[in-house]
Amino acid sequence: MARSPFEWIDEQARARSRAGLVRTLRPRPADSELLDLAGNDYLGLARHPEVTEGAARAARTWGGGATGSRLVSGSTELHAELERELAEFCGFESALVFSSGYAANLAAVTALAPHGSLIVSDAGNHASLIDGCRLARGTTQVVAHADPDAVRKALDTRTGPAIVVSDTVFSVDGDAAPLTALAAACREAGESGASWKSGASGRPGAALVLDDAHGLGVIGDGGRGAAWAAGLAGAPDVVATVTLSKSLGSQGGAVLGPAHVIDHLVNAARTFIFDTGLAPAAAGAALAALRLLREEPERAARARAVAISLYERLTAEGLEAVRPDAAVVSVRAPSPEQALRWAAECRAAGLAVGCFRPPSVPDGISRLRLTARADLTEGQLDRAVGVIIEARR
Repeated sequence: MARSPFEWIDEQARARSRAGLVRTLRPRPADSELLDLAGNDYLGLARHPEVTEGAARAARTWGGGATGSRLVSGSTELHAELERELAEFCGFESALVFSSGYAANLAAVTALAPHGSLIVSDAGNHASLIDGCRLARGTTQVVAHADPDAVRKALDTRTGPAIVVSDTVFSVDGDAAPLTALAAACREAGESGASWKSGASGRPGAALVLDDAHGLGVIGDGGRGAAWAAGLAGAPDVVATVTLSKSLGSQGGAVLGPAHVIDHLVNAARTFIFDTGLAPAAAGAALAALRLLREEPERAARARAVAISLYERLTAEGLEAVRPDAAVVSVRAPSPEQALRWAAECRAAGLAVGCFRPPSVPDGISRLRLTARADLTEGQLDRAVGVIIEARR
């Protein structure tokens, strides 16, 4: 019998098993008794009646799918309405909706980093930003995590256009990027050096591209996002990406920025041009959630308060955790195997938690990843903390 051309896959599977890094799918039922601190439904809106009705109404009106790419038949009046309200809520001039936050990040990075450009990327960035850097035609320099001085040094080496790419809230530890300092570094890059000229006005600064997946709905005035909170929303040199699948409880993504940048993406971003448009049901759910957030801005503050409460209770019990800047609480584990067992013990006791292990974590440190929700009660918090502590023992 001929040898399989996929023998290398089997060897990789054995290596993952030896390292305790095997991942498996676990389909969840529609109704579960588990207390969920693993999903990213930060505001508790995924099952809100107005959100699910928004999805159902959109499906009844527009059909089950978008039917084509946005440039062919996949743009509906609902998509346009969502884009207008997203841009207005977050403080940007324009918005463009994609089928996922991953696709939005790929679009923003690849379309804004042409051949001859420099991409400066934080070492802690999400995989979608990393893949955008890999696919872009520009040259990428990865710099130390949350280090504006490292960004400045990297920008000093450029000979053409440049973008600085960063999460606003990093998905592994839940820490926030120093956005004000990053914006200053980008703008200072236009004041020094003379190797690249842009007409008579001299060398422009670098653009700042921010992935606000974990900031929208949690940070800023009423959850308007990290760019808003930092005073950067609507700036001509700032672009933000968001996901509709976390705080808004739906699915999809968007890029927010100056109108001419969004027009460029329509014409140049491959994950927009060649991908089927976001399903109407997802657009309808996201729009309903956005309107709920506008009406109930206290949800954002509650999500942050729940995260701080989790952090304080767990560290008081001697666990090592990172103080959260948004709704992600990261609790460190001694090893991948122990992190996996810890998460399994929690699940057996009725609590779902995230388990982040290499290669998902850039520093190689395994963690339990907890996500705060605005709709968690004090009783549920007590129960969650008790389970985590007991499972660790």
